[in-house]
Amino acid sequence: MSVGTEIHDGGLAHVTLRRGEAGNAIDLDLARGLLDAARACERAAVRAVLLTGEGKSFCVGGDLREFSRLSGEALEKHLTAVTDALHDALRTFAAIDAPMVAAVQGAVAGAGIGLAAAADVTLAADNASFTAAYTGIGYSPDAGVSWFLPRLVGPKRALDLLLTNRRVPAAEAETIGLVSRVVAADRLAAEAARTAEALRAGPTAAFGVTRRLVAAGPTADLGPHLDREARALAAAAASDEGREGVAAFLGKRAPDFTRVPPRP
Repeated sequence: MSVGTEIHDGGLAHVTLRRGEAGNAIDLDLARGLLDAARACERAAVRAVLLTGEGKSFCVGGDLREFSRLSGEALEKHLTAVTDALHDALRTFAAIDAPMVAAVQGAVAGAGIGLAAAADVTLAADNASFTAAYTGIGYSPDAGVSWFLPRLVGPKRALDLLLTNRRVPAAEAETIGLVSRVVAADRLAAEAARTAEALRAGPTAAFGVTRRLVAAGPTADLGPHLDREARALAAAAASDEGREGVAAFLGKRAPDFTRVPPRP
């Protein structure tokens, strides 16, 4: 299996790219594996997702060796199948309430940037580096890269990265907002697991609403967005999560959001 999915008791899903010997390059099998993983998380109503990649690199992008064996119409059909599965996986992960943590190391290129950027919290090892790579081989972006990058780093810097394909080291990636924070490579797994576990124990429904509000914000008019925030806040306050959170605050205790059943 190119993608492993473990859903632990308590609702933490660990999704692992398992083509480490190939830099976790995305072929059709891996793309479909990611879609299967996303659907499994959706069915299980997980509370948080941890995305990791085996080996030295998180994900070097599309599998060019696989693509090079095809040409013409056959190549177009194959790439459509790969991107359809990959994009459906991204849509599914974005639609569920559970937040995603990505732990990235080594080379992160092409669609690997899309996977890293799709996470709500992206932790980068200090040995990570990021390269858009697409235009360097005459390709255009996929995996949401042309959507995520302008929102994370601004349109001018996004075009710089996409057109020049310059290598961005981890420290710069943190400075420009491409990743959440950088940690020592030997601490990456432990810090990512700690972060994912903290989110697993949090208010999943409120996380889902917050994720969608933030995603919609950059293209929303202020007035309608304020109305949407108001409706969402009122619903959250009246929900089981909201009542547990307030009761815990007033009772000077830690909230236990895991007692609240997940939304259907």
